[in-house]
Formats: sequence, C-alpha cells, structure tokens
Amino acid sequence: MKELLEIIAKNLVDHPEDVSVTEYQGDRSIILELKVAPDDMGKVIGKQGRIAKAIRTVIKAAAVHEDKHVVVEILQ
Repeated sequence: MKELLEIIAKNLVDHPEDVSVTEYQGDRSIILELKVAPDDMGKVIGKQGRIAKAIRTVIKAAAVHEDKHVVVEILQ
C-alpha cells in the first residue's frame, strides 16, 4: 500500500523528492500518512477534495485484496 500511495503522489506533484509516506500497521488496519511540499498540497487535495478522494478510493480498492482497512491521511 505504501509504495502505491508513493507512486501516485509522486506523479501528481512538482516536487516528488519531498513526498514521504509513513505506514502504521494494526491487526486489520493500516494508516498511511502522506506528506508533500507545501506548494503541492493543492495538487494532492484537488478542487473540493476530489483528488484526495480518488487517491483514497484507489488505495482502499487495493486493500480489499489483503483484507485490510486502510486510512489515508494527508498531513501538512
């Protein structure tokens, strides 16, 4: 999951070197924290949060195969 989120985020932003993903594992859940450069926050979130919602949807769809619940948090 972490690698997938990293690939998606790096392809959206202008500063891919500033993208970092931290993963916290639980029993049946995973929390992914995404950090990007302040200039790239708008590109990751999108108008009315549409890009962020699409990212979360793709990650959740991939998590179904592993029978895990994934939460994607975008940090400033």
